[in-house]
Amino acid sequence: MLLEVNADQRFFVETSARFLDERAPAAELRRLRDDPIGYDPAYWRDGAQLGWTSLLVDEAQGGGRLSDHGLLDLALLATEFGRHASPGPLLTANVVAAALSAHSGGENSIALDELLTGESLTSWCPDPRADGRHGVLPTLWIEERGEEVVVRGSARPVEAAGSCARLLVTGHTGEGWTQVLVPVDAPGVAITPLTSVDLTRRFSVVSFDEVTLGLGAVVGEAGGAGPQVAAQRRIALALATAESVGAMHAGFDMTVEWAFDRYSFGRPLASYQELKHRFADMKTWLEAGHAVSNAATVAAATESPDAEELLSAAKAFVGDYGSELLQDCVQMHGGIGVTFDHDLHLLLRRHTLDRTLFGTPADHRQRLANLVDDEDDPAVTS
Repeated sequence: MLLEVNADQRFFVETSARFLDERAPAAELRRLRDDPIGYDPAYWRDGAQLGWTSLLVDEAQGGGRLSDHGLLDLALLATEFGRHASPGPLLTANVVAAALSAHSGGENSIALDELLTGESLTSWCPDPRADGRHGVLPTLWIEERGEEVVVRGSARPVEAAGSCARLLVTGHTGEGWTQVLVPVDAPGVAITPLTSVDLTRRFSVVSFDEVTLGLGAVVGEAGGAGPQVAAQRRIALALATAESVGAMHAGFDMTVEWAFDRYSFGRPLASYQELKHRFADMKTWLEAGHAVSNAATVAAATESPDAEELLSAAKAFVGDYGSELLQDCVQMHGGIGVTFDHDLHLLLRRHTLDRTLFGTPADHRQRLANLVDDEDDPAVTS
């Protein structure tokens, strides 16, 4: 399934691609390897000015989209991010922007304005059950106590927690979900950095020791944030999958070019029958990855009833076959493919990270099975 790209979308993607070529080449990604933030703040502010954080925000609040659905616009950008293995918290910034746009006013609007300009960042800090993981116990709770809310527990991995000003925390309140906006310098908040396989993406464990805030910190309705949390999860899955497909595509193109340029026994590698068959498999996986990712993004953008199933199918397929495709790319490059100086590992690292975020392929296969069971259960579907 191919997305029909309009002129505005094409210009946006081409402009962003040129920007990434200039500001985030492979040499810059290597330079940022030991940077505590993982990206240059000026780079992120300039990207925000291009519209990277505004596509899911209402026009009245300073946002704007390029088509009927901002998520489709954003998925095109996420694919380009995957192609470049680009730095910057694109996924978490846009998940938060969508949530704050839906519940504006007060501190929410201040945080949203700063997200749109790139002045500061707010990151999503969800309980593991909120972001799509299965078979895990809850780790975050948000309790109302009179005119205050109290946050306790921890979450991991939280992207860009060490470089953000606020956290959108999603936790359990009884049987429901509550979301609150928590300043990172609030008493009781502790951030412990984690090590990431990706050179520029930074993650942390965030702990909350009886963090007490006023009721004004609640984003939406206390105990009733379930629909918004589900929408945020769908955005995250669509963007992670689109970025993974972008990494697959760049790795495949790089390897095809190598196979035609590299000669063995007087013949280009691309002329060998065994490699032709393997390239055919890889091309099939790549096109299928684009198709299932696009279909899932369209379903999420249009709030289709089958969005949850398609998103899990896409995450599982792209996670598994993308890994196999990029590992084949490494092997076809021979010894150079496993060196740090070659660019291929940057794409493999990005895909490997995205593969694990918001549920592994195994998690999403189980989720698909659960969704089918729910459809077959009269007590659930009635």
